[in-house]
Amino acid sequence: MDLIFFGMQGSGKGTLGKNIAARFGLEIFETGAELRKLSKEDSPLAQKVKSIIESGNLVPNEVVMEIVENFMENLTPGTSILFDGIPRKIEQAQSLNALLEKHGHQYTAVLLEIKKETALSRLTSRRICPNDKLVYPKDYKKDSCEKCGGQLITRADDVPEAIETRLNHFFEQTVPAIELYKEKMIILNGEASIDEVKQEAITTLTPLF
Repeated sequence: MDLIFFGMQGSGKGTLGKNIAARFGLEIFETGAELRKLSKEDSPLAQKVKSIIESGNLVPNEVVMEIVENFMENLTPGTSILFDGIPRKIEQAQSLNALLEKHGHQYTAVLLEIKKETALSRLTSRRICPNDKLVYPKDYKKDSCEKCGGQLITRADDVPEAIETRLNHFFEQTVPAIELYKEKMIILNGEASIDEVKQEAITTLTPLF
């Protein structure tokens, strides 16, 4: 069973996704991570992606789907995938669904639901580790990463104006895509504490695995 994770920025989607993937043995697909991985390769797909990026253009949906399919084909047969941050738009959702069906993958969507006010509060106070990209909430008191000891920083785009723009994109573009999954969707309360959300997710998702 594949999982398609949705959540407003600041919902804790990425952190929860890592926990759930580790718990149930899923491989995480995250577009940015795959692009960084391809940048170090010399395959025909990697060359195509490099050419697009170097020209200053955004990677088009059809190429993103090539990246997804390449990811799927390089997994051990039977491995389940957790999609984090994709799809972002209706067109991408339709393409992803078609690709999953082509490869015989069953899937369920998971929405980590929070209020916009919560997202703004969390995003303006969070810090990240620049080395391993772990995100730390405002109630984390240390200045160093628990995993690698790196110095935590505030993202340059975690300012109110930039955050507002990102959230508007979520409502305008991603919410319509989420609607496509309402018949196959599990909704979790993202307003709860990290531990409470994790436990709710494990309890809810365990029957699928």
